[in-house]
Amino acid sequence: MSLSLLLPEDGVTALLTSWPSEPLVFDRGVTELDRTITPELLDHYIDTGCVHADEIALVKSGPSLHPDCHRTHGRTDPAKLRKLYGDGYTIRLGNLQRVIPFLADAARAIQQETGYSNYLHAFLTPPRSQGLLHHWDQQMAVIVQIEGTKQWQLWRPEYPSPMREYQESFRVWNPDFIPKWETAGPDMEVILRPAQSLLLPRGWVHNPHVLDSDERSVHLTFAIRERTPLWLAEKLIAAAIEKPEFRSVILPGDLLSTTDLAGRVQEARQALVAYLAEVDVSRLAPAVRQAAVTELEYTT
Repeated sequence: MSLSLLLPEDGVTALLTSWPSEPLVFDRGVTELDRTITPELLDHYIDTGCVHADEIALVKSGPSLHPDCHRTHGRTDPAKLRKLYGDGYTIRLGNLQRVIPFLADAARAIQQETGYSNYLHAFLTPPRSQGLLHHWDQQMAVIVQIEGTKQWQLWRPEYPSPMREYQESFRVWNPDFIPKWETAGPDMEVILRPAQSLLLPRGWVHNPHVLDSDERSVHLTFAIRERTPLWLAEKLIAAAIEKPEFRSVILPGDLLSTTDLAGRVQEARQALVAYLAEVDVSRLAPAVRQAAVTELEYTT
């Protein structure tokens, strides 16, 4: 159980060997994922209220609704969800790898195969509706269509290689973006059908919708969190905690004095450079690899 649930053999190869920088569509066929995570199963999760209220978002061509709109006494209210869905709101069921054992196994297998942690959301969009508007994400997404069709308008990145807390959509948003994109028209347009998957690299602007369809759309988004050189640097620096000089106290006066603080920063930089020069990378590498295949969260 691995990436082969989401992609055909050539798609898995492309992801593992080249990590594509442009969107690609693949015919994956019907896999065990399609047979297990069916639209009926997702409907059942909604109608039983089993998805945690904090993992649900309701979106209709703009920001998500306040969580109280789909809750009663703080818990998921299926009747409210269904009413809002009937009013054209997309239901996003978040982090299903935390509540469905099959998807938990799939997420772990993908991490073992790539070294990247991952998570997945399900999106159920009513006919002739739109959930999220134009935006971009900070990790590779594998979009798996399981029912209906969805139209994806795609534009090249505004910023190269966005990351968490760096050039995310909401952090650098400009109200002129959408008029500019709409005037120019999309760089690529994809109509995704069942048994197809879309590789959507981080940074690519996307505007998905079913505005022209009389059928609902159900898809899964597997977000795969790439590791970066900054992640390696974080692992290198984290190991410095073993050195007493990096655990010593910086006095409040040094922090509040610009002159003294500059000196302390320079001392820390010199100590870090000296420490890094002595790191036994062959000894550290196994620990970094273990972190890659086990860490579920990330900072970069």
